[in-house]
Amino acid sequence: MDEIQALLMGLIQGLTEYLPVSSSGHLAIAGTLFGLGGEENLTFTIAVHVATVLSTIVILWKEIWWLLKGLVDTNAPLLSDERKYCLAILVSMIPVGIVGVFFKDTVEEIFGSGLVIVGFCLIITAALLTMSYYARPRRKENIGILDAFIIGIAQALAVMPGLSRSGTTIATGLLLGDKKEKVAQFSFLMVIPPILGEALLDVLKAMKHGTEAAAGSMSVTSLAIGFIAAFVSGCLACKWMISIVKKGKLVYFGVYCAIVGSIILASTII
Repeated sequence: MDEIQALLMGLIQGLTEYLPVSSSGHLAIAGTLFGLGGEENLTFTIAVHVATVLSTIVILWKEIWWLLKGLVDTNAPLLSDERKYCLAILVSMIPVGIVGVFFKDTVEEIFGSGLVIVGFCLIITAALLTMSYYARPRRKENIGILDAFIIGIAQALAVMPGLSRSGTTIATGLLLGDKKEKVAQFSFLMVIPPILGEALLDVLKAMKHGTEAAAGSMSVTSLAIGFIAAFVSGCLACKWMISIVKKGKLVYFGVYCAIVGSIILASTII
């Protein structure tokens, strides 16, 4: 992967991680167009995902600081609002944790199976976004434990390339009746622990098998360019996405996903 490809791939990841159009799907499409190998593409994907997590921390630092202060506040009630929120995030991690532990190899095989699965999953994303647009009015002030678990299941299913993680989790929350701004914030915060945990495991794996072998032919410069591009574009997309969810404009991204998914399926089948 050269520097220009790394820049474009980083921008794609940063923008599509938050916009409900599937970052994994778009990275798979771009990787195919650029002719990138699976191992090299996987290494880069890990790096840019960490970059977008850091952009989440930067944009939502006030909310994260509120949660951290509430956790260590010895004068707060045992089940304070902050601790309930953290418990909801913990519960949401259970499904994706199960997938990561027991089905990681299967997921990696799916990522290397071509663009047909991406096309199908993009159309599913379009359907979810459209359904959430017509969902009943949002009345729930806070995301409860059961809703958090269901949203967590949606996140686990969204490991499929083409099934947007942000789109799937936000649409699920809206269909459950959670308020727009609440579910958007929860969707961005709940992904931080799983991605950082996966990145740590991959780093340990790379150290075990050799960093050079894990990184493939990618240069440090390309990796750094992609990381910075994903971080900067991720910061912009995160703020933009929160505004989009509040305005209820997700259906337009559903139209986009339906068009791109249809084009991919038509081009691979014909």
